[in-house]
Amino acid sequence: MSVLTKYLLTKFLKYFLIILVSLELFFVGVDILQNMAALPDSANLQLLYVIYNFFYTLTITLPISLVFGWIVTITVFVKNNELVSFYSLSISSQSILKPIMLISSFIVIILISLQMTPLAYSIEKKDRILNNEHFVNEKYNIFLKYNEYFVYFKKLYPVEKKAEEIKIFKTLNNDILEVIDAKKAYYQNNRWYIIDATITQKPNNIDWDKSKLNIHHEKFLHTLEGFEPSIINNVYKAKVQFSILDAIRTILLLEDQDFNTNKIKVILYSQILLPFFALPLIVLIFIYTQASSRFFNTAKFVSFSIFGTLIVWGILFLLQKLATGGVVLAEIAIVAPMLALSLLTIFLYKRKVD
Repeated sequence: MSVLTKYLLTKFLKYFLIILVSLELFFVGVDILQNMAALPDSANLQLLYVIYNFFYTLTITLPISLVFGWIVTITVFVKNNELVSFYSLSISSQSILKPIMLISSFIVIILISLQMTPLAYSIEKKDRILNNEHFVNEKYNIFLKYNEYFVYFKKLYPVEKKAEEIKIFKTLNNDILEVIDAKKAYYQNNRWYIIDATITQKPNNIDWDKSKLNIHHEKFLHTLEGFEPSIINNVYKAKVQFSILDAIRTILLLEDQDFNTNKIKVILYSQILLPFFALPLIVLIFIYTQASSRFFNTAKFVSFSIFGTLIVWGILFLLQKLATGGVVLAEIAIVAPMLALSLLTIFLYKRKVD
């Protein structure tokens, strides 16, 4: 690592961390003050609430802190005539911008990696603590279609991966062929294992004089491969949340069932693409920075930079909410704006710097 790179990263990371911690303390503190009366008396649950709240807020504040940290860094460089000094030493714009972009990309990738873990469900767990439902796990009366099956769970335990009072209806061309009725079932090795099942089969060709139902019992059988309890639980909730891996598995599973997966795609694209909105903004702020402090209006530059960042973030957030509500497709609301922002940044960078 060169001396210049080390110096740039030291300055940038210092301001980034200061802003990130400040925003986290502000948002988490305000949330706690608003919900103090509803928090449980348990100190452990209160601590968990703060941790979950901290991570959920981090998904919002981290990309913004990267941009704000760069605004402060570049402003200090200009005011101290450091940016002019860099250029006078024949240091190119690419040499200044490259380490900032690399470290910002690395930080964003870490955030995205955390979205692959159970921490992605922080907002759900936070709300459950707030509503005194942290220890409530079961879901009731779930009815879903899976391939050629219609499945009913009277009681589902997503965490324990088990269910009670399960009925499975196997169909063909809108005709019921078989009904599996059992008291208990559990999910293991990517399939559901049914215990003490009663199987009722209907004859293919019904003769009113001779046909009869075939009823028999099975102590143990397996079915519904890939029908994960976490997917069932999330799909059936009005307010849905997924980790990146669960979102991918759910989309692959439900698209075969002709389900509308737009809401799940919104979550997936938001977790993977939206944090990267900080990178184009860092480049745009850099290329519109005056190198000389003599012509540099600090108040105007900082105001426009912060205001522009919040406007871009607000537009992306609005489009995300519209896509979640089904008004527009996820690809149009998230992928297209991010692609347009990136292409615009590349065009302006080549026009102003190259």
